Amino acid sequence: MADRPRFGPAGVPALFRILGAKLPDVPGLLREEGLDAFEYQAVQWGQKPQMRQEVAEKLGSEARKNDVLLSLHGTYYVNLSGKKEVVEASKRRLIACATAAQWMGAYVVVFHPGFYGRVEKSEAFGNCVKALKEVRSAMDSLGIGKVKLGPETMGRVFQVGTLDEIMALCETVEQTQLVIDWAHLHARHQGRFRKADDFRDVVVEVERRLGTEAARNMHCHFSKIEYTDKGERRHHILDEARYGPDFQMLAEVIADFNLRPVMICETPLLDIDAVKIRDMLGRVVKERQNGSTG
Repeated sequence: MADRPRFGPAGVPALFRILGAKLPDVPGLLREEGLDAFEYQAVQWGQKPQMRQEVAEKLGSEARKNDVLLSLHGTYYVNLSGKKEVVEASKRRLIACATAAQWMGAYVVVFHPGFYGRVEKSEAFGNCVKALKEVRSAMDSLGIGKVKLGPETMGRVFQVGTLDEIMALCETVEQTQLVIDWAHLHARHQGRFRKADDFRDVVVEVERRLGTEAARNMHCHFSKIEYTDKGERRHHILDEARYGPDFQMLAEVIADFNLRPVMICETPLLDIDAVKIRDMLGRVVKERQNGSTG
């Protein structure tokens, strides 16, 4: 849970790699840019943690030193509504990600729940609930219960991950964290966010369903996005005006509701665009403050 709006990249920015930075160097470099969140990418992981515990602990130590909030994006190889063997492997992969998240002090494991496949959408959702409860129980028994599980809104129409489904998972499974990918919702619904009220409607619905604190403390992903009739195609940088959604509109809603989201940038310019959206929100907040005192 963030104490203020926080901004950071989804993974290690390209320039950091060019500079030869090691993983524990990342929080300090982000802090130099004025960023204060970092989502480690475990997206290719298998059924065991694919990093050494001492490296994860060093990353966590540097993050705390630099006031950078950590999250972890879990493996893409998860389908909680697949065949039995697929679900069991998916559960082990999520537990591996949660284990590493605890090592580094990441507060949430973000993940994609699964696919509808050939079953009814309601059945696929029920399968995800059952499997996720089993993951949660296993995590508790392994002593990693403090790490939250963060189901994410998804960008393709064949994926479990509508806003309603993700909120329902959070209502049903304990120790979960709502993860709103605004670009995914924009793509899944063929350009959903065309005005500030479209963003506002989502916040109002989250508050109605999950409560004020859940709305204030959303974990978010943001980028511009290209889509087809099936949903998400690819992410784009903020300066590509032909693509949406427009962060300026979301910034107005964040300021209106006094939200404090963790905003993870997923554009190809990870840290550069993270700084841009941070500054956009800062300008909106400053304008509101000047207006109230003028």
